[in-house]
Amino acid sequence: MTNRYDTNSSIEGQFQPGSDETMLSNKLGITRPVEMNSVELDLLLQLTDAVLDEVTENQVITTTDLCTWHHRWLGHVYEWAGQYRSVNIGKAEFHFAAAHLIPKLMQTLEDEFLAVTMPCKDMTDEQLIEALAKVHIEFILIHPFREGNGRLSRLLATIMALQAGQPLLDFSAMDDNKQRYFATVQAGLDDYEPMKALFRQVLHETQQNAGG
Repeated sequence: MTNRYDTNSSIEGQFQPGSDETMLSNKLGITRPVEMNSVELDLLLQLTDAVLDEVTENQVITTTDLCTWHHRWLGHVYEWAGQYRSVNIGKAEFHFAAAHLIPKLMQTLEDEFLAVTMPCKDMTDEQLIEALAKVHIEFILIHPFREGNGRLSRLLATIMALQAGQPLLDFSAMDDNKQRYFATVQAGLDDYEPMKALFRQVLHETQQNAGG
């Protein structure tokens, strides 16, 4: 089984001294997960505000954009922010893409998914749901960065939805049943339908909350 924090000679695999191997090595010397969660959340909110102001309704997001966002978000925290991971990681018995395959897989993500589905302007709800599900599945299965993949994928989904004229997405459906969410990710290896169903719920609840 590959542990999420397997160590090796890379800085990505090293723990912060004094953290009892609960925190990856970081520039801020943070040793407590609760403190790191707070710092990362604050920085993510700053990034989100900035990116939502910058991205246009006709823009196609690229892998370069994703790397840039990751660095802007976590560059003050981790040495490797904005770079594809060089360590293999997984969750329980499930393994994400092997590190050496990430550059090629991310190029495929850009060419066959981002460039095909974006911009999402004028999409129907069902077209948007399909686009969101496919892009989300492919990104999460690659898991290109050492940390922050899920949160960055949500930012990308939010931008796609906004391009389609939707409100800011409410991801409660994913948060409220983590087991279901991870099952949809695993199913995405050969079936997008479970993730489409989940994003259909996300979009429905988003529209309901916005009064749409």
